Amino acid sequence: MGNDFDGKILLTFLNKDLEVRGDFYPPFEGGRPMTLEYMQALLEENNIIHGVNQEEILSAFKKCTKDGEFVKDVLVAKGNAPSNEVLEYMQLNPLLGQGSTTVNKDGSIEHRNRTPFIIVKKDQAIAKQKSHKPGRNGMTVRGKSLEYTVTRPEGVTPGANTRMDGRFLLSCINGQLLIEKKVLNVSDSLVIKGSVNYSTGNIIFPGNIEIHGTVSDGFKIYSGGSVTIKQTFDVTDAITKENLTVAGGIIGRGQATVKVGGALKTKFIQNCRVACRKSVNVDIEIMNSQIFSLEGIEMGEKGRIVGGEIWAVNGIKAAGIGRKTGKAARIHCGVDFTLEQEKEKFNGILRNLAAKINQLKEMMNNPDLAPEKKAKMEATLRVMEADQKKAQAKVTNLLGRVTANWDATLEVKGEIVQGTLIEICRVALYVTEPLKKVRIRLDREKNKLITESL
Repeated sequence: MGNDFDGKILLTFLNKDLEVRGDFYPPFEGGRPMTLEYMQALLEENNIIHGVNQEEILSAFKKCTKDGEFVKDVLVAKGNAPSNEVLEYMQLNPLLGQGSTTVNKDGSIEHRNRTPFIIVKKDQAIAKQKSHKPGRNGMTVRGKSLEYTVTRPEGVTPGANTRMDGRFLLSCINGQLLIEKKVLNVSDSLVIKGSVNYSTGNIIFPGNIEIHGTVSDGFKIYSGGSVTIKQTFDVTDAITKENLTVAGGIIGRGQATVKVGGALKTKFIQNCRVACRKSVNVDIEIMNSQIFSLEGIEMGEKGRIVGGEIWAVNGIKAAGIGRKTGKAARIHCGVDFTLEQEKEKFNGILRNLAAKINQLKEMMNNPDLAPEKKAKMEATLRVMEADQKKAQAKVTNLLGRVTANWDATLEVKGEIVQGTLIEICRVALYVTEPLKKVRIRLDREKNKLITESL
């Protein structure tokens, strides 16, 4: 079939003879259609002996010869690519570090919730041992053997605080995954060399946190261990299970909250609310803040409390309290603030119940009230009065426990300015004249606060 007007097939060899495709042309006017003998001769001529796709070839042949269609890109034959041998290796878990993205109500992304750190949980799989995969030779459409190669993918190796469990590498602790020269280590500490800002996002970590830079406003710190900040802490919201140490000061914006499960040490505290289970040590100043300690508060050599409200079970030591031009401070010692807050919560419930009960009784005194409605009101009144008795019993119980240290004292080396309110074990002293170099304690027999010269 040598006539240019005859039907024909044009072959194209691809991928180093692993694939051959053909375009099937019907005859032009005056030409002859292709035959099965022509196709077989074409395959033999090009030595196409492996992976011949007879079904596709015959389908294209019928369309071209019977229907006169031009059939393009027909898979004539397909060889077998070699399957390379892959040696055993350990693969890093590809899902690590893929945190969820928070979307605000306006549709914007909350970038503060993004983090560059990989945080893992105890017993979480961080890598998997991939088994050895044997190789297999391939073959071209022309019957030529293709040898496979041997590869060893670049894997990872176990490091500190990891363990193998079957084919999986697990973390032994909650912590940060560090990859150093392909070695997987899990650290119980998170060290941030710079500052906390949009480059780090909020910091949420199960262990100790060390921050070398500042913490910018609007970013949250949550730690399952201790937190050390080497500069200023512009706090929005912080919770640490153990100690908090801030080399600079703590600056709040009025609504800022700090909760410390251990002890707190810092240079100054401004405009925030701090609750601490252990001692609070402040070098220079506490200003316009609410500070709660289940132990004691100790200021530095020149440390002063200016404004705000301070609660300390064991007492307070300071160089001065108040400032003539500043807001008055309120000092509470010897009282467990957690129980005091719980008592105030139930007192609020009692006030609310009393108002509702009085209102209900007034409504029940209406002479025109229907008997059915009055009966329902009486049932409601009984329930509310029962709730009232329970709340009263709770307050009575708390009153007996709220005083935690009868020996709590307030010691001031300098001056306590006029206008300061001091309470020790719920006994109050309002400072009408400046007091200097005094220790204030409770005289339980007289049930009054007394001042002693230091």
